[in-house]
Amino acid sequence: MSTPLRQLALQGAAVILVLSLAWPYFGWRAEAMPWLETSLVIGAVALAFATLMRQPWWWRLIHAAFMPLAWATAQLAIDPGWFLLAFILLLLVYRGALSGQIPLYLSNRQTLAALDQLIAREDAGRILDLGAGLGSVLIPLADAWPERQFTGAENAPASWLLSRLLGIGRPNLDLRWGDLWQTPLAGQDLVYAFLSPAPMEQLWQKARAEMRPGSLFVSNDFPVPGVAPSERIEVPDAPPLYCYRI
Repeated sequence: MSTPLRQLALQGAAVILVLSLAWPYFGWRAEAMPWLETSLVIGAVALAFATLMRQPWWWRLIHAAFMPLAWATAQLAIDPGWFLLAFILLLLVYRGALSGQIPLYLSNRQTLAALDQLIAREDAGRILDLGAGLGSVLIPLADAWPERQFTGAENAPASWLLSRLLGIGRPNLDLRWGDLWQTPLAGQDLVYAFLSPAPMEQLWQKARAEMRPGSLFVSNDFPVPGVAPSERIEVPDAPPLYCYRI
């Protein structure tokens, strides 16, 4: 079961357990359901389930707060159309978080400077950014290295469209809308990724299978589980870069 479905099932189990006890009890007493108190109990049960399943602390917090926040939001009587609009906008920007547990991360200037030095040291002619986001890495690098080819892959429509607009006028920059798993890595001298811990093991297998010997796979902040990097580059006031020589 994928992570979103697993979390939904956990929250659903808490709801079913509490309501299966609360509805008969208050029905037998002919009393109205106290929805505030019920939502708090559901949150407590969901927290207990998440703890028993050894979920990370942020998932435990989400499960504990989800139903009480849902009750509080319902009291505002907001038109449902606004929720639909918010969902669509979030999906356009954070599609990767839903489909592959890959949120939108933006690399800072210190990381950009470290990548610039790494490109120079490796004499990399073809550079690929998996999860290019708004182009905050590739656009300045393409400006700094006009003789080198930069390619980015981004699956969130709004982020990709904005990066395309920001990257106009750079012939050495190719920003593609597509899934990183369908993006070929062959022929790239350096592949950069700033994703999340979730896809790293599978992505490393893809890199080993497709990248040529001697090329470099670089992950910002998230190392490949169980694999020692060939080099770890410390970046001031930023996460380290983990470099893996193919």
